[in-house]
Amino acid sequence: MAVHRIVANIAANAVPEVRKFYSDLFGLETIMDLGWIVTLTSRENALTQISILSEGGSGAPVPDLSIEVDDVDEVHRRAREMGCEFVHDLTDEPWGVRRFFIYDPTGKILNVLSHVGQT
Repeated sequence: MAVHRIVANIAANAVPEVRKFYSDLFGLETIMDLGWIVTLTSRENALTQISILSEGGSGAPVPDLSIEVDDVDEVHRRAREMGCEFVHDLTDEPWGVRRFFIYDPTGKILNVLSHVGQT
């Protein structure tokens, strides 16, 4: 048996607003839009992963989603320009990631990260 895909589902009353947030911040493309559901993609191949956490590390809360990007500093700049509320500011963590946490429009906590040396 093989897992082909794991999809993060985000409940939202304002689907277009949340779509715009993720598209603007991460450059994601809409691949399906039925009005009540919109699916976004990066068109990159990604590993299927599930993380199980008791804490978020460095005193941060457990995030709802972790999104690894190739340039965390650029996404951090965009998040500031968009007026995002930061939960955990941009930090180089001792386990080798550079990351920050923000809230999305639905209140989900996003852990946005790059591995050190990849920014």
